[in-house]
Amino acid sequence: MARKVIDEPSEDVVANARRDRGSSRGPFGRIGLFLRQVISELRKVVTPTRRELFGYTLVVLVFVVIMMAIVYGLDLLFAFVVNFAFGTNS
Repeated sequence: MARKVIDEPSEDVVANARRDRGSSRGPFGRIGLFLRQVISELRKVVTPTRRELFGYTLVVLVFVVIMMAIVYGLDLLFAFVVNFAFGTNS
């Protein structure tokens, strides 16, 4: 199973954000700050194991097949109702 990571900001992240926000930055400084924050957040990402990935993929595929069956059934039902209500020209 994936490791549980609590997404609480640590004191140094909060202090750095306050310090960075307090200083006036130009457009390139803001872009640099944004990129540093993005990289910091990407380090927190936990990738699933191979077994979890296959499990998630299977769940998604089963869900998609079920939804396709429901939509197909509703399409047939509505087509029958429309043909019954308006008839055909033949």
